[in-house]
Amino acid sequence: MKGKSPWIGLARASASELRHIQDQALAKHVREELYPFSAWYRRVFDGAGVDPDSIRGVDDLVRLPFTTKKDLLAAQSDPARRTDFILKPTPDLIRAHWPTLRKAGLLVGGEQAREELTYAYTPNFLTFTTGRSSEPVAFAYTPHDLDVLGEAISRMFDIAKIDSNDERIANLFPFAPHLAFWALTIGGFTTGRMVVPSGGGKVMGTDGNIRLAERIGATALVGTPGFLYHMLRQAAAEKRNLSKVKTVVLGAEKVPPGLKHKMREALQACGAGEVTILGTYGFTEARMAFSECPTAYDISSGYHVHPDLGVFEMVDPKTGAPVPEGHDGELVYTGLTGHGTCVLRYRTGDLCIGGIVTTPCPHCGRTVPRIGSELRRVSEQHALNLTKVKGTLVDMSSMGSVLMQMRDVEEWQVVIKKKNDDPLELDELEVRFAARSDADGQATAREISKAILLATEVAPNRVQAFSLSEMLGYLGMESEMKEKRYLDLRPK
Repeated sequence: MKGKSPWIGLARASASELRHIQDQALAKHVREELYPFSAWYRRVFDGAGVDPDSIRGVDDLVRLPFTTKKDLLAAQSDPARRTDFILKPTPDLIRAHWPTLRKAGLLVGGEQAREELTYAYTPNFLTFTTGRSSEPVAFAYTPHDLDVLGEAISRMFDIAKIDSNDERIANLFPFAPHLAFWALTIGGFTTGRMVVPSGGGKVMGTDGNIRLAERIGATALVGTPGFLYHMLRQAAAEKRNLSKVKTVVLGAEKVPPGLKHKMREALQACGAGEVTILGTYGFTEARMAFSECPTAYDISSGYHVHPDLGVFEMVDPKTGAPVPEGHDGELVYTGLTGHGTCVLRYRTGDLCIGGIVTTPCPHCGRTVPRIGSELRRVSEQHALNLTKVKGTLVDMSSMGSVLMQMRDVEEWQVVIKKKNDDPLELDELEVRFAARSDADGQATAREISKAILLATEVAPNRVQAFSLSEMLGYLGMESEMKEKRYLDLRPK
């Protein structure tokens, strides 16, 4: 994203100004990029009988159908349609769809203008969804898209107050072609902040990650909640020096207040002072992420979005109808400035409690829209997080939140299987855990059973205590890309 960043002005612009920016960006994106260059969306617009020139702003999006994970999978599983979501300009399409002034710029600009066109539209990088579906979906980035991603992460650094040139950021996300690892790495390139990737526990092991944080004098730690807490717990037990850490940024899942307190306790044992701990929300289809701003541990500001880069709608997950501001609903995303793989009205499958609000943030004063921080999975691609047990629909992420924030629970895993491994038998729910060294294991097991029953209305069949080393083995803490928190062992 070349040129001066508009973030400082955007972050405190009025709601009407932000909507005007979105309306203009959406109309141009549809008219000059999405419709002419995307084979998929040409069919979508033509099939719906919608003239792309009639899309004048965000309110017009409801005239178009949703895009789903099934659409992406169907396209990528067909060799003839594999690139249907990727913008592919050709001279004929440019002549047919670009306005006169933009075409004239190509002619007058000569070789430099053609190089800029190549820079803007030629894919040179891929990330993949994390495989909750049967087949990970590839998302292509052009150099332009990587600039946009870097800009989005620089804004997150600003929101999180990782704003000094002296910052030393340890990137503890697993090394993989996934958004989180590369977003943070590219954010370092864009902002000039020192970002040092470790590759996570599978690459360097827990001790290697601790030594890295010590060696660079890390001021910020960024990673998944499960691995980061495991690392901090070990560092505290070994009295390692993490005294310079001021900020912890967590991705991939919601972080309850109890886990934040446990992390702070571990960091203080490593010599750190007051530490800001905040969460982020990102997904591959957006090719960017969004951050909370610093608050007390029991308060979330919500995730601050980038209104010039994308539009979020909130819809009823059953009917698809829009819901009012501040109401629960499923998040639907439309990119405004992307090339490469682009989506319009993409159903994320994330149910947002409290919806989207556009009032100024009471904690930082920014006026960009904010997404409520309590997110639950609702769509088919998240079947492992929303699973039928004993005929009751159980939100597995809520169960995880209960276990994460219990002070006496160090590690945990939820297992669903059939009684006696018989496909015709009833489902069984088992919770495995490792208790803190000073905790009563039996009492902790009783507390776990009560807490899960209260949160999910389903009582575990078994709650079993294991040693910490046994639990780390079950989780694959240093052998898996991401620890195995939920195991569904029922026959498929």
